[in-house]
Amino acid sequence: MDEPIADTWPARWWHALDDGRIQCDLCPRDCRLHEGQRGACFVRGRKDDAMVLTTYGRSSGFCIDPIEKKPLNHFLPGSSVFSFGTAGCNLACKFCQNWDISKSRDMDRLMDGASPQDIARTAAAHGCRSVAFTYNDPVIFAEYAMDTADACHALGIKTVAVTAGYIHPEPRRDFFAGMDAANVDLKAFTDDFYLKLTGSHLAPVLDTLTYLAHETAVWVEITTLLIPGKNDSSEEIEALTGWVRRELGPDVPLHFSAFHPDYKLSDIPPTPAPTLTRARDIALKNGLHYVYTGNVHDTRGGTTTCPACAKPLIVRDWYEILDYRITPQGTCSGCGAAVAGRFADYAGSFGQRRVPVRMLRQPA
Repeated sequence: MDEPIADTWPARWWHALDDGRIQCDLCPRDCRLHEGQRGACFVRGRKDDAMVLTTYGRSSGFCIDPIEKKPLNHFLPGSSVFSFGTAGCNLACKFCQNWDISKSRDMDRLMDGASPQDIARTAAAHGCRSVAFTYNDPVIFAEYAMDTADACHALGIKTVAVTAGYIHPEPRRDFFAGMDAANVDLKAFTDDFYLKLTGSHLAPVLDTLTYLAHETAVWVEITTLLIPGKNDSSEEIEALTGWVRRELGPDVPLHFSAFHPDYKLSDIPPTPAPTLTRARDIALKNGLHYVYTGNVHDTRGGTTTCPACAKPLIVRDWYEILDYRITPQGTCSGCGAAVAGRFADYAGSFGQRRVPVRMLRQPA
């Protein structure tokens, strides 16, 4: 925590304490810092008696992805999204599948740099309809993400946050005011899991989800990574899906994703396909309209079905769209029923491509 801070940007959401420390008010960790220290996320720290962000304008890489990879199945389906992240994270997930980025303390890994305007212009030049803040949690580089969102909106480009939702109410309001869509990781449905495997708590995440669903216009989808023996019991899935149906409503899409051994949980086997199917069946039984399986080839689990006539509307194999039957107005092309989401003219599937983009870092 005592490494020197360089290349900094003024940060928001902090206050001075009576004991001489300052407290970061971004997330529920409430890190309290002496001069020169960094918080648990490692990218927000104290310099010259103020809070600073060390990753503004610096990225671990830029890439063009299918929007379905975020995963978002009801937000401009088939389109491409310009994706980037920085380094660090305010959670400590033992199963992190981007751990080389989110757990990095090496600022020299951030080889690509770009201003918010550079990102917006590059996304537009590549024909991307949205920009995603992803790979690591964007709440910890909120100032950079929010400025980039403003630059994107000025060019008619949408913005997407892929986040664990671990953030205090005031910065949450400011941050999501610039987002058009979000995929929120609901990592489990017990505080014991959150505490032991992520170093955080469940309640703030549930608060973020209810806030987004009821107090914003942000399009929201949820992802739960099912880890064998940790959060995949039928009882826990019943509780999780019942809460989503009761508190958020039946139209919030839920993705059950397959775990693969990684980081500090390399001794746990991959999630069996039947576990994903069982979870999906429980969610559908509990009244959710749009439930998906992820990280597997499962056409049935990837298909969007009309909640009124039960006809398949978007048939997917992983990130590839095989058939598309939703009107630009967001209705079933068969019966005319409304389909929850954000839809537009369908221009075909970007598919499973991944296109890295290199942006040279601008001199200070």
